[in-house]
Amino acid sequence: MPPKTNPLKLNPLQLKTLTLMQELANDPETAMIDQLTGDSTVSRFPHAHGNHFHLGRFVVSSADATGLSNEAVWKALERKGLARSFYPTAITLTQAGREYDTGLRDQILHGSDH
Repeated sequence: MPPKTNPLKLNPLQLKTLTLMQELANDPETAMIDQLTGDSTVSRFPHAHGNHFHLGRFVVSSADATGLSNEAVWKALERKGLARSFYPTAITLTQAGREYDTGLRDQILHGSDH
């Protein structure tokens, strides 16, 4: 039997935000990974220009990223055990948060042509 999709019942904004945080957590320019725990602390966040921003090699719609600056979303991820919030300066994704399958990666992370 395949794993249950969204077992923690994250809402759409939380899922989008976690997807973006996961990408940020894997980028050495925006995060630092604790080699002992697998947790990753994100302390640099992208800034939109126009209706999008760049996240590594991806382009993301600003509309999909409103949770990056929403304290309630950060706290919800913390309550679910996926993160530790240090809003607004940093967020640490736990190993569980880094591995959670949001199912949105292909929908909100678009290949960049510039």
